[in-house]
Amino acid sequence: MSYEVNEEFLKKLVTTPRATGYELTAQRGIKEYLKKEADKIYADRVGNLYAVVNPDSPFKIMLAGHIDQIGFQISYIDKKGYLWFKPLGGFDVTTLPGKRVKISGKKGIIPGVLGKKAIHLMKPEERKKVPEMEKLFIDIGCTSKEEAEKLVDIGDFATFDYGFQKLGDHEFAVAAGFDDAIGAFIVTEIVKELAKDKDFYAGVYGVSTVQEEIGLRGATVAARAIQPHVGIAFDVGHAADSPDVKKKLVGDTKLGGGPIIVRGPNINPVLYKRLVDIAKDKKIPYQTMAWHRGTGTDANAIQLTGAATALISIPNRYMHTASEVICLDDVKNIVKLTVEFIRSVIETDTFIPV
Repeated sequence: MSYEVNEEFLKKLVTTPRATGYELTAQRGIKEYLKKEADKIYADRVGNLYAVVNPDSPFKIMLAGHIDQIGFQISYIDKKGYLWFKPLGGFDVTTLPGKRVKISGKKGIIPGVLGKKAIHLMKPEERKKVPEMEKLFIDIGCTSKEEAEKLVDIGDFATFDYGFQKLGDHEFAVAAGFDDAIGAFIVTEIVKELAKDKDFYAGVYGVSTVQEEIGLRGATVAARAIQPHVGIAFDVGHAADSPDVKKKLVGDTKLGGGPIIVRGPNINPVLYKRLVDIAKDKKIPYQTMAWHRGTGTDANAIQLTGAATALISIPNRYMHTASEVICLDDVKNIVKLTVEFIRSVIETDTFIPV
């Protein structure tokens, strides 16, 4: 099959603020993008968005990519107009000071900076310590609480203010929040490709899930509602091709090496073999990663409904920072692999391993 990454839509999606619990704007964008492609498109009460192709099929395949990203929730405004916050998801605190953020406030997007005392003003012992999250704050250029309250409400959220950019000559791209806008993007692209020719057996439920970063909450609701026979989660996975990552801990994974097909207890062995066999047959590059327990992704929630489950990871450098790096060729090959898999499923497939 022939497929090219829609960079325009990817850039729009990855730069839309969508901190966990605040995914509505991004979901509306996906709904608009797919409304003429899917046979059915709808949302649920927790905010998941579903796009379905072949809804009348008795065999259901769920595709899940979580749309939420890590972010900050404004919890207090002090008398000088500085914003204090709680983290939405997990951060390496050492990467935060000085980063630009954008607050989604009542008057639109408000720019800000994560502030911290300058190194020149620190005592020697302070310089050796990891910054404490509760001592960081957001500066939005206000001089009083009253001024800040005209722009921001308690409970508003912020995300990194770093956009999409191509990097180098190998189809690499950098942005904040590829985790996991890129997974949700892949699901939308698979749905679009399948909608072009619906000559396949399975019913496909593409789901842009919410609140993965705080406990797989959206995927849990979606998987229970769909009750899929097969489920595939798409999430970022660690690339081991940067100087500070040990391959013996992560595996021999790299950008541009193709989809990472995960193997382990969270993964159905029949489904794993089918994906690998298709990759080999269609000459689609792929990589394998071993995961010795639950993967901590939407694949966990899907498996616990009884579905044959797989996790396909997108190699990613610098995860949960303001500048995550992926390769668009990997995205292209994940779409190709998944579409070929779905077209391979027939009525006699059970994916029961014994």
